[in-house]
Amino acid sequence: MENKLKTEILNITTIVEFVLLGFSDIPNLQWILFGVFLVIYLTILVCNSIIILIIRIDSALQTPMYFFLSNFSFLEICYVTVTIPKMLMDLLTQKGNISFFACAAQMCFVLMFGGSECLLLTVMAYDRYVAICNPLHYTLVMNQKVCIQLVTASWISAVPVVIGQTCQIFSLPFCGSNTINHFFCDIPPVLKLACGDTFVNEITIYVVAVVFIMVPFLLIVFSYGKIISSILKLSSAKGRAKAFSTCSSHLIVVVSFYGTATITYLRPKPNQSEGVGKLISLFYTVLIPTLNPIIYTLRNKDIMVALRKLLTKLLT
Repeated sequence: MENKLKTEILNITTIVEFVLLGFSDIPNLQWILFGVFLVIYLTILVCNSIIILIIRIDSALQTPMYFFLSNFSFLEICYVTVTIPKMLMDLLTQKGNISFFACAAQMCFVLMFGGSECLLLTVMAYDRYVAICNPLHYTLVMNQKVCIQLVTASWISAVPVVIGQTCQIFSLPFCGSNTINHFFCDIPPVLKLACGDTFVNEITIYVVAVVFIMVPFLLIVFSYGKIISSILKLSSAKGRAKAFSTCSSHLIVVVSFYGTATITYLRPKPNQSEGVGKLISLFYTVLIPTLNPIIYTLRNKDIMVALRKLLTKLLT
């Protein structure tokens, strides 16, 4: 009994790194997955960088909506850079070792950028609400100072909360296995390795998820309820179509991102299947960031016109 207790104490105190299993359960597909994720990562970097460049150089896009979109594109680049390069390295080396501190840092940045994305999507919905429901006051309400304040608040509001939550999780004792059945250090799989009672941590996760996922989502739903109501009152069919087209891209992104984030952080713990959790995480950390720039460019006439103008300048 004494030897067993000593072994448990030793396990708790000597865990200095974790091992991310990633996709080691499908060894025959490692190189294929590496190629696919590399192409996806480069696509995200290039597409979002092009959006940022176009918005900066085209005077027709110097509006609050595109200011928020350029910040969203930059946020997407930061968000995927926290997870995908490490995942590519693990696929390349066939090793998933990650230090205790690096795991904590990765979790912290994923949550930080994810929380910022939730808030920025809410700001973008508010921008569309003012533009469509109060068009006469739009330039007054959404002036440059207000836009900068809203973006700054979106970037920094989640920082103290996320740092506190990460410190709370990684201050727990970890014993037994140091293997994380995931491709990055996400909350559910890391918390499963913790010893002792994690009830307080789970409650904290739910509270933070409600504040940064559910509250912004409800605000977005409220904004779009008002927007749709105002659009339906427009007498011009062309006006209704234009209003819907400027909002539909944002709405698609909101539904896909919030849907998967809600499933991950607000579902009951007993229902958390590691395989399903990994698949859902792959969806909102890799697939959605890949689709976002495509959605915003292909469904946005202003961006497409600016892109054609840029290509014409480069080719002539």
